[in-house]
Amino acid sequence: MILKTVKLIILLIMLGINAVAQVIIESGDSISVEQEREEVLPPSARVLSPVKATMMAAAFPGLGQVYNRKYWKIPLVYAGFGALGYSIIRNSQNFDGYMQAYQDLTDDVPETTSYEKYTPLFDSGEIDPALEADNYNPQTHSWVKDQMLNAISYYRRYRDLSYIGVAVWYIVSILDANVDAIMSDYDISPELNISVEPVQLRTVYGPTMGLGVKVTF
Repeated sequence: MILKTVKLIILLIMLGINAVAQVIIESGDSISVEQEREEVLPPSARVLSPVKATMMAAAFPGLGQVYNRKYWKIPLVYAGFGALGYSIIRNSQNFDGYMQAYQDLTDDVPETTSYEKYTPLFDSGEIDPALEADNYNPQTHSWVKDQMLNAISYYRRYRDLSYIGVAVWYIVSILDANVDAIMSDYDISPELNISVEPVQLRTVYGPTMGLGVKVTF
């Protein structure tokens, strides 16, 4: 009886040791799996806040891209604003110039002749009635006046479109920062593979060769 009891105790001790050893092995395996996951992620990976990225981009253009560490996009943001700003300046200058020229052409003051800058092919006396020149031509005056009105309308339109473009580009830069922050933790499986392979296609003229895209997960 005592011998059976001793054997039972020894058996229970051995089972307990095996159970403890199994727990230790499983813990070690779980730790190694976590370490492998950490090694798969790049050291610079971090969780980004879309709200913070949006607020920073709205506060100052390009700041959201800095927060997302998309530094290569910052020159693009400011290049867009620079191009639109240049368009505003140029169209505004031309609009103001043609507006002043039109006013000088249609007023009764002989001394105002800023229109000469835009009418190098015409003599001032031919198109300006205020000069009371002998070669004044009403038809030429009317034609030049219409051309100036068209130019005024043209440059006003593109000046206004440039202002709208600035607002649109500002919104685009904010949306870009927001999307980058949202997609920062988007996980693409390392098993994903895309390849282009030759395939045989069936057509009405018979089989032919073509290219197909193969995606494996």
